[in-house]
Amino acid sequence: MVKLDKKDLRKSWRTWAMYHLSSMSFEKLEANGFAHSMVPILKKLYKDNPEEYKKALIRHSVFYNTEPQSGSIVNGIVASMEEERANGKEITDEMIHSVKTGLMGPIAGMGDSIIQGIVIPVLLSIGMGISSNGNPLGVIVYMVGFLATILSLSYVLYMRGYQLGISAVDGLIGINSEKLRNAFAVLGTMVVGGLAASFVNINTILKIPNGEESIDFQKTIDGFFPKLLPLLAVLLCWYLISKRKWSATKILILLICISIAGVLLNVF
Repeated sequence: MVKLDKKDLRKSWRTWAMYHLSSMSFEKLEANGFAHSMVPILKKLYKDNPEEYKKALIRHSVFYNTEPQSGSIVNGIVASMEEERANGKEITDEMIHSVKTGLMGPIAGMGDSIIQGIVIPVLLSIGMGISSNGNPLGVIVYMVGFLATILSLSYVLYMRGYQLGISAVDGLIGINSEKLRNAFAVLGTMVVGGLAASFVNINTILKIPNGEESIDFQKTIDGFFPKLLPLLAVLLCWYLISKRKWSATKILILLICISIAGVLLNVF
């Protein structure tokens, strides 16, 4: 009976953490990174069976794509399945493929909600707050905080996936998984909304003639709807990205053009 130890698992996790996006193609996406992360596992399990080792590498070189940090739980589950298979349990190629393909979608949904929707915006807000007066420490805080967060999350999920094995599948794609993904999505939306209200500032200097006086347009707006202009700017960006499929670069160029035009027309 062959048994994986902590050293094997750590090496496998470290390989995934470092190389999951290092060999990308539209045909396979993260498949080569996944196969590479399984090398320490497979070498231990099939060290006396080179043919099975080759078959296992081929097995893990098929198309695979998910959010890499939270997706490490799949690597852990598959490592556990490979260990059981090497010790005689009837686990077929189809079972392993089914677990990978069945989990990569739900994991990507939850992972993107957590990493892209919560972790990155919160860390960016902290870093921007520190660097608002030109202090470079904000950049360092963001980089260190981001790496510490994603590496810790990735490691814990990998080890948890290995401990739970195939029994983790029910919890990840079962009846409660949709509720969990929706909860993360709502939380991410709330975080982004709060950050937008705190960090997006647009003020107009436009004044509307009214007889001998003039109406301050900004004060008028703030009187019935504070932060209306920032809200409209955020909604415009959201519409262009989600509905019109604009890239972030196009959005930035558009915002720069609007800013220049606003200054030239004495609006901003």
